[in-house]
Amino acid sequence: MKPTIKIDFVSDIGCPWCAVGLGTLEQAMERLKDQAEFDIHFEPFELNPQMKLGGENAIEYLGKKYGISEQQVKANQANIRERAAAAGFNFHPEGRKKIYNTFDAHRLLYWAGHEHGLASQLNLKREFFNTYFCLAADFDKREHLLDAVQRAHLDPSQAKKVLEEGLYAKEVKAQETRHTDQGINAVPTLILNGKYVLQGAQPLDILEASLKEVIAESPQVT
Repeated sequence: MKPTIKIDFVSDIGCPWCAVGLGTLEQAMERLKDQAEFDIHFEPFELNPQMKLGGENAIEYLGKKYGISEQQVKANQANIRERAAAAGFNFHPEGRKKIYNTFDAHRLLYWAGHEHGLASQLNLKREFFNTYFCLAADFDKREHLLDAVQRAHLDPSQAKKVLEEGLYAKEVKAQETRHTDQGINAVPTLILNGKYVLQGAQPLDILEASLKEVIAESPQVT
């Protein structure tokens, strides 16, 4: 039998490179599907945990955060948009309008994984990326989160309860603290089988080669 490779995917919904990283990872897994099974566990990380309701203009915020000009921000966005398209995400041509707080989305991802399994969590993760970057929708509006839940074939009424009752907040915070304590300060970060770490949105050939190395070291299940 094929070995199962565990992948802890530490990321933020508001990180465009995380969408690129996910799309590229799925492409690599597809290439290697005859050699191994893959279990992706999505782990939370917030790039902008202090972001207030209503968000901030994306161009202005990114320029201020990284000390670059509006033209540089737009050039970076064009580059990311190209990489995202190659990874299977068609980002909005005008880019995301604002930077939003993503904590509610992380709570829903925890709920999806905890209550419905890894496949449902993956579907919801993709739909959140689609909402944030492809539709460039207002991520503060819970109806947009619930629309993503429905597209992921999960129950919006259950998700609404998670949002309204503040469920899984402690669990998400605990996961975030664990990762920062481990020294993770940038995303995406992939942890393969609990010991091999890949940071950043790696190109497909590098990601595939890394997975092959892990597969080669994994005991075959008989």
